[in-house]
Amino acid sequence: MFQILHGINVDWMRRRRIAYMISGLMMVVSLVSLVSRGGPRYGVDFTGGTLIEVVVSPAPSPDAVRDAMKAGGFPTAEIQQRLDQPEHFIIRLGESKDGADAGPAVLGALKGIREDGSVRIFARETVGPRVGAELRGAAIKAVFLALGLILLYVGIRYDWRYAMGAVLALFHDVFITLGAFSLLDKEVTLTVVAAFLTLAGFSINDKVVVFDRIRERKQSLRRESPEKVMNLGINETLSRTIITNGTVAVTTLALFLFGGDVIHDFSFAMLVGAVIGTYSSLYVASALALELQLRFESAPPRKK
Repeated sequence: MFQILHGINVDWMRRRRIAYMISGLMMVVSLVSLVSRGGPRYGVDFTGGTLIEVVVSPAPSPDAVRDAMKAGGFPTAEIQQRLDQPEHFIIRLGESKDGADAGPAVLGALKGIREDGSVRIFARETVGPRVGAELRGAAIKAVFLALGLILLYVGIRYDWRYAMGAVLALFHDVFITLGAFSLLDKEVTLTVVAAFLTLAGFSINDKVVVFDRIRERKQSLRRESPEKVMNLGINETLSRTIITNGTVAVTTLALFLFGGDVIHDFSFAMLVGAVIGTYSSLYVASALALELQLRFESAPPRKK
């Protein structure tokens, strides 16, 4: 099997306090961004409303489209120009109070931009507020259910300390990725939730490989300190971790740059998650398991 960094011997656990500060800083920044914005910016899938994709030829500037929508009675409309097709504009509207079709009004507002060109509706999607709320609740339940099942699986297969370390590291990965979406003012849609669940599955697989090697070394090196056993397990799986996660990162980067708007947010979530997941596999999951192990083993016995 192809390997890199063969024979490396890094004392990862000695630097775990620095990793705690880095993780804490990233989570605080994510939390501040989410709180200041009133939570994630949910897409039409979760909030309800209408998404209309129009084709305006020749292509105007997004500001011209935004001004035309304001003049046409849509001051809160969100405008996004597709990078791969500049003539295509995605317009997000809130839920109509009277339930009227917003398509004709949008076309009427945009025809003033290109009197000598053409304006047409390319695609349209409408989600009611009740359906959006149900989808939002189901998505949140799905994420927490996945974390709970992972906690149960790792706890049965390994040890409760490894289970807690793995689940806290997964929460760390997903929360920081969500914070990246908030910092860049990106929408959280059903596609993004699918990326979060995919990220959780990919990340736990990486951590299980590391835990497997740590468990093997723990059985063969019973007299060694827990820190040395953890370092040995991480170093011996480091080549696999970098190759696997690096391949995922390069692939998702290509999708992010050249895949178009359809999978843009999905690939962004996976790209951020792959980078953060590699870091948490090396430090967060194993370091938290080590902290619990040291605290548990050093705790004085209970008096009867």
